[in-house]
Amino acid sequence: MSRWKGLPESLDPRVRQLVVQLRRLKDHSGLSLVSLAARTPYSKSSWERYLNGKKLPPRDAVAALARVCGTDPTRLLALHEVAAQAWGTDRPAPGPRGAEPAGGAAAAPETAPAAGPADAGAVDAAGAGAVDAAGAGEGGPRPAGGPRARTGPLVVLAALGLVVVAAVALLVVRPWQPDTAGRGTAGAEAGRATGAVPAFTHRVGETFGCHLTRAPGGLSAGRSRTTTAILGSGATGWDVVEAQCLLHHHGYDPGPVDGVVGEHTQRAVKRLQAGAGLPTDGIVGPDTWKVLRR
Repeated sequence: MSRWKGLPESLDPRVRQLVVQLRRLKDHSGLSLVSLAARTPYSKSSWERYLNGKKLPPRDAVAALARVCGTDPTRLLALHEVAAQAWGTDRPAPGPRGAEPAGGAAAAPETAPAAGPADAGAVDAAGAGAVDAAGAGEGGPRPAGGPRARTGPLVVLAALGLVVVAAVALLVVRPWQPDTAGRGTAGAEAGRATGAVPAFTHRVGETFGCHLTRAPGGLSAGRSRTTTAILGSGATGWDVVEAQCLLHHHGYDPGPVDGVVGEHTQRAVKRLQAGAGLPTDGIVGPDTWKVLRR
């Protein structure tokens, strides 16, 4: 068994779960990094970065590792899909002068074509209007078509700006969207006031009630509608609350319904998986969700 370095503390749990599974598969196969490099299109240094959480492995690399280790890549690719989403959201946004690849979003301002005569006139009109509105002219000569000629376009632009701001505010607040996962009574009231599902925050000793209903998509506790989320050890969130409520319903005690995957929850998942003929890895994935939603 290889002695692996500890994964970075900042690594997202979903990415960590993928890396742990890749490490286990590699150790079980007995292949070294050199052997992996010889049997796949990826170098030894690339595998070292992938298996130590320094870089997210490409989808093809995950499939290649499963192939050379003689295992079905379906579950690993499902983990990779979730990890890729987490990896993308955790990357810091590039600064205005960051090293963005050619053609990227940050390169757009530098590659914009120089303003032609028509563009220069538009810029001049907007600039002059702004100066006139601010009362900054310093007594100098005004261009032809003074401030009164430009008042109309400025008013139209201001009105369009207000419409855009209002539309963005509606998208953020979403007053038409009902609350489906409040945190107790106070959380539900707050959710109805804003129209948004409150963010999950684990508080020691806090637990949640379970009220199950039969919906078109299957059994539901009203905390999450997911059927694909990957929940491994240490995972937290409303998806975990949903899974714990469903485990209770099926007669498998996950311990307190606190939204955290701990030892009790993992043992309950393994018992459910064993009864359903699934691999007993204690990880809630698409196949386990199907059983929970029945």
